[in-house]
Amino acid sequence: MKRRILVTGGTGYIGSHTVVELQNNGYEVIIVDNLSNSRADVVDSIEQITGERPVFEKVDCLDYAALDGVFAKYPGIEGIIHFAASKAVGESVQKPLLYYRNNLVSLINILELMPKHGVKGIIFSSSCTVYGQPDILPVTEQAPIKKAESPYGNTKQVNEEIIRDTVASGSPIHAILLRYFNPIGAHPTALIGELPNGVPQNLIPYLTQTAIGIREKLSVFGDDYDTPDGSCIRDYIYVVDLAKAHVTAMNRILDNRQKDKVEVFNIGTGRGVSVLELIHAFEAATGVKLNYQITGRRAGDIEKVWADPAYANTELGWKADTSLEDTLLTAWKWQLHLREKGIM
Repeated sequence: MKRRILVTGGTGYIGSHTVVELQNNGYEVIIVDNLSNSRADVVDSIEQITGERPVFEKVDCLDYAALDGVFAKYPGIEGIIHFAASKAVGESVQKPLLYYRNNLVSLINILELMPKHGVKGIIFSSSCTVYGQPDILPVTEQAPIKKAESPYGNTKQVNEEIIRDTVASGSPIHAILLRYFNPIGAHPTALIGELPNGVPQNLIPYLTQTAIGIREKLSVFGDDYDTPDGSCIRDYIYVVDLAKAHVTAMNRILDNRQKDKVEVFNIGTGRGVSVLELIHAFEAATGVKLNYQITGRRAGDIEKVWADPAYANTELGWKADTSLEDTLLTAWKWQLHLREKGIM
């Protein structure tokens, strides 16, 4: 009998890659997504990759009754991976109430429904944004939480607190908070990847769209930071490696291997890479020259951050092991696939 998992936001970028890895590891997956930032045909692509079609329910996690109906329709859900959220930092500054409603209420609905339907555990999609600009690098899970730079970042912090408070109140649920660094790349089949609506907010889709001629040039925001080449430094993690961390975390919850009812893990590579380094690595991996320009700093950008993933490596038994060059090649293959399909 396959264990049944609910994945909210499962047709999105990280969600779809995680569904693939869950199915590859023998889980039965039910996807809930309102398709506000994804496409329904992602379900077809997941089926192509795994040979198995996940269940898909077009439901908004803000709709308590509809969500309740999903649990009733598919009894025996043992765990939830909660990705569904609004996620553009800039937009969150413009529309804070939209972000607070979407990101907080959806989680509250899920946490209320879990005990009602006997769901044991939840993995929450958190972010390294909770650390702000860390005092010490690399960042461990013990680093202090800094005041958020945006409403989006604040929703991650508040949601972590909501989960902790719910568990502390005696709710019979277990949780793992995964704080991601910067996910990039696409599935090696090039059948799923990052497909933003409109102008990309993230670096890699903008970079690949520039490389293929959709965007005229890529802007590098600032070259006067306190870093070796003056550009910002991030920890770029391959999305498939990240997806595998969710499978490992879910196994840990369902197999009763947690040391605490709420655990936190940094999910990163442990290597800081600057924006200019990333551009040069892409050019070297693909042979494509990028048209880029240095512009002024962008408000809200953190200077440098990268993970200390040692705790996740030893305690979870998970490691990010795909090279940056191989990761960037998957992103380029995905962009070429979109062009071939006439999507972009």
